[in-house]
Amino acid sequence: MPPESLAELQGIQMDEQEIDEFLRNQGFGVLSLTNGEEAYGVPVSFGYDGESRLFFVFLRVGEQSKKEKFAKKTGKASFTTYNVVSKHNWQSVIATGPLRQVAQDEWTDVVDAIEDNAWYPSLFSEAEPMQDIQGWELQIEEISGQSSEQ
Repeated sequence: MPPESLAELQGIQMDEQEIDEFLRNQGFGVLSLTNGEEAYGVPVSFGYDGESRLFFVFLRVGEQSKKEKFAKKTGKASFTTYNVVSKHNWQSVIATGPLRQVAQDEWTDVVDAIEDNAWYPSLFSEAEPMQDIQGWELQIEEISGQSSEQ
């Protein structure tokens, strides 16, 4: 037997303005990467430039970073951000596009976008020194959003 109603489970397409507002108000999501053989979904904070770019900061503790290795091999990444209040009150946006490491002279763009809306967890131990901080950019080629309400 189908759920209460499939119509209740399907979302309403968000328009460009709704997507833009949602990206400005969110600060975290899941960045999906691949090394060509396996997928790797990473919860991350993000910044949005208000136009066509999402920014991420990767903090590397120690010598190895699985996130960095996968990012370097990912041609086209997918990023999902969402907010779920209840089964009848939710929104989600999915953006895809090429991912690239940001050059040192572009850090102002990263910092400005991150400071506007990124959310930072307190996962990082002060006892473990950071080895490297990297900025990454996803250039939005395709984007879509759905919500339970308009």
